[in-house]
Amino acid sequence: MARIARAGLRYAGLAVLVILFLFPLVWMLSYSLRPVGLPPPREFQLFTPPLAFENYARVNDYVALAQVTFNSLRVVFFAVPLTLLTASWAGLAMAQVSPRARALWLTLSIALLLVPATATWVPRFVLFTQLGWIDTILPLLAPGIMGTSPFYVILFYVAFSRVPTELYDAARLDGANALQVWYWVALPLARPAVIAVAVLSFALYWSNYIDAQLFLNSEANYTLPIAVRLLEQAHKSNFPVLMAASAIIVAPVVFLFAFAQRYFLQGQIALARVVGRG
Repeated sequence: MARIARAGLRYAGLAVLVILFLFPLVWMLSYSLRPVGLPPPREFQLFTPPLAFENYARVNDYVALAQVTFNSLRVVFFAVPLTLLTASWAGLAMAQVSPRARALWLTLSIALLLVPATATWVPRFVLFTQLGWIDTILPLLAPGIMGTSPFYVILFYVAFSRVPTELYDAARLDGANALQVWYWVALPLARPAVIAVAVLSFALYWSNYIDAQLFLNSEANYTLPIAVRLLEQAHKSNFPVLMAASAIIVAPVVFLFAFAQRYFLQGQIALARVVGRG
């Protein structure tokens, strides 16, 4: 009985956590369906009829929804594969070097995670201005050239280091070069890391507001986060439409995380183990 009681308490606690994390999403969806022009409710309400599904169509009346969505998809289309490519290369190289060099690169990767993003804004702006990349999508794609984040490199390093070295050696004996070892041996055995990095990088580039704000000037190049911000600034009182726009930008990320949640958790656990060893 005691074991059943403890299990019941554990599941009850998990249920409370799930409700706490899901409540903001449910609240946002509920208020996105609230009719425009009604005063704020005096009491807590969720999905009170009539439901105004037309609020999602009204978003296009205030921002060029098709254009900004295309711009965001274009960034994601190039940035996510580029991140997977460079981060997996770096992770595999880290797993193949000597233990001393591996410890050095792992320490540097973890140290880079501690660098605040704000410290890179001015140098990057100056660099991209000199390159003539301002008001193009190139500054938004540039982080992908370096794997986007050391976190992603560490995830791949952990995944590749778990592959028996005999498999790498056998592939080389069969005449495989470095790229063939990476593509035919390492990647297929690191599927959880690939999916986790793909989802995380998609969420990062899809919701990247700061870089878009820093480097994009013309409305034709604006992405979804910029469009939602402009909608909030111009129509603060039009709360339901603003929530509908927010739901549009959040929905793809929620669906992807729901699909790949176990791979994401595996990646978090792997990183915690590496940091613990360091």
